[in-house]
Amino acid sequence: MNVDLFDFALPAERIALRPASPRDAARMLVVTPGGVSDRHVGDLPSQLRRGDLLVFNDTRVIPAQLEGTRGDARIGATLHKREGPRRWRAFIRNGRRLRPGDAIDFGREVSAMALDRGDDGSWALEFAGDDPVELLLERAGRMPLPPYIAGKRATDARDADDYQTMFASEPGAVAAPTAALHFTPALMAALAAEGIDHATLTLHVGAGTFLPVKAEDTADHRMHAEWGRIDAATAERLNATRAAGGRLVAVGTTSLRLIESATGEDGVVRPFDGDTAIFITPGYRFRGIDGLMTNFHLPRSTLFMLVSALMGLDAMQAAYAHAIAEGYRFYSYGDASLLLP
Repeated sequence: MNVDLFDFALPAERIALRPASPRDAARMLVVTPGGVSDRHVGDLPSQLRRGDLLVFNDTRVIPAQLEGTRGDARIGATLHKREGPRRWRAFIRNGRRLRPGDAIDFGREVSAMALDRGDDGSWALEFAGDDPVELLLERAGRMPLPPYIAGKRATDARDADDYQTMFASEPGAVAAPTAALHFTPALMAALAAEGIDHATLTLHVGAGTFLPVKAEDTADHRMHAEWGRIDAATAERLNATRAAGGRLVAVGTTSLRLIESATGEDGVVRPFDGDTAIFITPGYRFRGIDGLMTNFHLPRSTLFMLVSALMGLDAMQAAYAHAIAEGYRFYSYGDASLLLP
């Protein structure tokens, strides 16, 4: 499909620079085949059914953005995907000043060697020393806010909490599964009281999630792989929910993509441990999920293509036009949508 089909105009003032407070006070646009309705995240229990299961991503964002030097050159690195105990793939700012074998000094006794450059322009970095890389990042790294926020304001102490979900327990992501940012203990209690349960899986979101689609046709776009895991007990719970007549509602496109990667043509979710580069566009037949709660996505992005595959391109173009006209806040710190096909 032509990527231009997924374009739309978004006024800059619609991009949220801070999350709603409290988190579950954010607005929520409910989209069904019957149209759209304006709600708030706190209304979620009334929009779901007893027996439904919400599926969250429990990945934890690491301070994956680093600033360093190679000689006189300033080098910026955003870690993307772990490739070994001390080796990470990273997108490099000022990478033209880098050669294989160069050492980058990130300060605070943290350094890494540039190993090779991939076809996507990213570099493999090998961190020096014996301290765990997680400890090195805590010393020298900072929270990797999305470029559409970081380009408008500096990262600050509030982001260390604001950009983590209440489910974050498995370190490894360089971007938050932002739909889950809306959830609070009070909202989870309200959901439980209505017989709506939850489960967690892990998908470590990579920086590739923010890369624009440069191809003119979706068939020519190459997705970046991300590592994910669904254990046997969780897969069994997901299957049991559907067998009992409940719906699986993914909280975030990361949860959705991993469930779909783990689900066979027979609709059975199986344990999963490995990389996924699944790219969902209109025409895709969903096998593992029955609904999606997600934030509002960028024009021409793979995620807007995904929601268009779920609800239909015309329906999502209309929903986004409504959200823009009604003042909804967009992107990572913005409002939510609940998509129930």
